Amino acid sequence: MKRIFVTGISTEVGKTMASAIIVEALEADYWKPIQAGDLEHSDSHKIAALISNKRTVIHKNSYALHTPMSPHAAAYIDGISIQLKNIREPQTSNHLVIEGAGGLLVPLNAKDTILDLIKPDYKVVVVSRHYLGSINHSLLTIGWLQDKGYEVSVLFSGDKHPSTEEIILSKTGIQSIGRIEEEQNFDRALIRKYASQFKENLLAL
Repeated sequence: MKRIFVTGISTEVGKTMASAIIVEALEADYWKPIQAGDLEHSDSHKIAALISNKRTVIHKNSYALHTPMSPHAAAYIDGISIQLKNIREPQTSNHLVIEGAGGLLVPLNAKDTILDLIKPDYKVVVVSRHYLGSINHSLLTIGWLQDKGYEVSVLFSGDKHPSTEEIILSKTGIQSIGRIEEEQNFDRALIRKYASQFKENLLAL
């Protein structure tokens, strides 16, 4: 069964929508190890509201922090310290989609980052959204993962920018799963549409 870790080149680039689409396409389980802020309307809640299949299990966060900040800072405000030993992959016989928090090097504590949550056998999907500086952020994120030996794919988010996408793909040599267009609203029907479009590429990971 596949273990797919979804990360982004920055915050607010579309990781949760990408995760919902991948979950729906594979009828996979979902797990967000660390949620920081918005606990009443968390990413887990959003996934539950967007998927249609009945197989998916949404697993409990290892850490649910109250402040929408970097995990290390949100944990400090809550009076705790995030420990990797307390972040255990949930047991499941299904595919599992794991969503990170922010970008790859977001700190969890004084030593560890989001990167330390990615196990060697995980496939990594990087969500890249076009903005000034996004090529640099994409190449740094993908290059860091490749240097660590991970199998990496990219999922583009937002309006099409051919020159940006072409340079990212040519310089990294990775596969593009597809693009999530700039949509006004996401609902279950739209998630199903993208899931159908991306399913073949996702199964090939």
